Amino acid sequence: MVAAGSALGLLLLAQNAQAQARLDAQYEASLAGIPVGKGTWAVEIGDDQYGASAQGGTAGLLKSFSQGAGTGAVQGRVVNGALVGQSYQASTTTGKKSEQIHINLQNGNVKDFAIEPTPPVDPDRIPVTDAHKRGVLDPMTASLVRVPGNGELLAPDSCRGAAPVFDGRMRYELKLDYKRMENVKADKGYRGPALVCAIYFTPVAGYIPDRPVIKYLAQARNMEIFFVPIAGTRVLVPFKMVIPTPLGTAMLEATSFITQATPHVAKTQ
Repeated sequence: MVAAGSALGLLLLAQNAQAQARLDAQYEASLAGIPVGKGTWAVEIGDDQYGASAQGGTAGLLKSFSQGAGTGAVQGRVVNGALVGQSYQASTTTGKKSEQIHINLQNGNVKDFAIEPTPPVDPDRIPVTDAHKRGVLDPMTASLVRVPGNGELLAPDSCRGAAPVFDGRMRYELKLDYKRMENVKADKGYRGPALVCAIYFTPVAGYIPDRPVIKYLAQARNMEIFFVPIAGTRVLVPFKMVIPTPLGTAMLEATSFITQATPHVAKTQ
């Protein structure tokens, strides 16, 4: 959930007023219909700043075999209606092993980053160069899609685009393509139309080519992501993600999805 990915930036501000918007969502992860994890995601958008945070962990049958948890957060600025990430951090814990990742960005370029503890050097891993760290998004900003203009939000053209992502270890591309419209319903909160996009993963650097999971994701052509809007904005966020696997369908779906917008008049002299 911490690194769940999709496409681009955030928020279109109105001409004479600005909107503060918030999303509070809860998700459940399952594999072949069996619950394996739960998590929360919060996004808050101000006039010129934004923040987002997520946390999750193993649940159900999986928790009996493996204890795992993760958190993630990003802070940034809203510039001309787009999200510009400044600081991203994530931590994961599995059993007795834990890891923290920190990324600082400036105008889409990585200023510095660190993984603690420092991972061992693997000669089979494709190196990440300085060029790979320019013009990128952090994983959390990349999971939000801003729709420019003032037309229909849930339209096929909103489902076409690509995002260059750097997560502290790997540089990859996420590409979207339109598939269909569907209605979705959370147990609490949002119910209505969702834009269903195909999502394609292309590794660029920082990965080991022979790893089966990398090969599988790069070749997959049947992954889907369902987008719905944050109230009062032109931003689409993931409501559901579906990834077929050899062990059954993996799914991440919102059980609670509450968005709200609080418009206020912009300051004038």
